[in-house]
Amino acid sequence: MNTVPTYQGIELDGETALALLQWQAEMGADEAMLDVPLDRFELAPRQGGAAAAPPLQAQPPASARPTPQSAQDDDLKTRIGRAETLAAAATDLEALAMAQQEFDGIELKKGARNFCFADGNQKARVLVLGEAPGDEEDRQGRPFVGQAGQLLDRMFDAIGLSRNAVDAEKSVYIANVLSWRPPGNRDPSDEEIALSMPFLRRHVELVSPDLVVLMGNVPCQAAIGRRGILRLRGQWTEAFGRPALPMTHPAYLLRNPIAKREAWADLLSLSARLESLSV
Repeated sequence: MNTVPTYQGIELDGETALALLQWQAEMGADEAMLDVPLDRFELAPRQGGAAAAPPLQAQPPASARPTPQSAQDDDLKTRIGRAETLAAAATDLEALAMAQQEFDGIELKKGARNFCFADGNQKARVLVLGEAPGDEEDRQGRPFVGQAGQLLDRMFDAIGLSRNAVDAEKSVYIANVLSWRPPGNRDPSDEEIALSMPFLRRHVELVSPDLVVLMGNVPCQAAIGRRGILRLRGQWTEAFGRPALPMTHPAYLLRNPIAKREAWADLLSLSARLESLSV
């Protein structure tokens, strides 16, 4: 007895059924699947050649099953632990830079052109901490070399400091929270900051500056756990066990020239603090 194929209760002729089958194949449904994987090699054949259904297995209680989030958290803790071990073993800046470059726990390095570690005099009294490399920094492998970097140089030159100065008393040392450029110059994620912190803390320890300048929201978040640079700027605090001064990022000053007056006041405060420490 011939039967007519149906779809959702509607009788189909051969041409329509074939068209539906082709549409399903175009949508990617090229194989009949069950809700769970089925290993047919492990099934004992029934009489008549049909495969027997696999026995049901008891599932562990939901509380005992690892959730995707908990597994992700465990993986992050493991990677942070590796970063801490590598950073702690570095006895100088060259070794630290090599250890950070070899660290594979952060995805950013796979999409960046260059590793941007630092620039300036390693014996400088002032460490300037930025956010992350931009496009030009990624090209050159040096922090703060684009338009914002050029403004940064002019700002510190106005109070007698320079990244190129040989004299440690008149020099600055520049680094970033992240040493690889985030795609599209986006803000660093919390995970990326957490993975970078072991290297950053060791970086500051090895340079051992008298003062730290936190340029923007991301350095403030990383160093003192706070954001809101327009409220924080100009107010001395402590970061990495040292006096620290939050300042607006030069990129912000380029977009808002009127804010340069406040930045100048912050620079004068920095200069006065340096003088007081020299007495």
